[in-house]
Amino acid sequence: MAGEPQADCLFCKIVEGHVPADVVRESETTIAFRDINPQAPTHVLVIPKAHYPDAASLAAAEPGVVADILTEAGRIAADEKIDDHGYRVIFNTGAGAGQTVFHAHLHVLGGRGLQWPPG
Repeated sequence: MAGEPQADCLFCKIVEGHVPADVVRESETTIAFRDINPQAPTHVLVIPKAHYPDAASLAAAEPGVVADILTEAGRIAADEKIDDHGYRVIFNTGAGAGQTVFHAHLHVLGGRGLQWPPG
């Protein structure tokens, strides 16, 4: 059921504290941690604490949490000192777009030049 923790979800296990992560920020509705396979000097994932399989289902059910995720992304950029130079925020939705963990999450990338279009 959407919103409820999923026993087989890596990110739900991180939220519950069963799997360690390098947490950089936490709010009432979100948790942010460093990606274990960074694609830029700063690569942080921001996830909702509630389980939703992708950004679209999260936005449909809890648009306020999407706003919380974007607010946290801005705070992370400021904390990491990449806000002045520029940074990218990305939701990959679906396997064809590169989503590998089916718990909605936003990538915050920065600290180097980022080309467009990506990949």
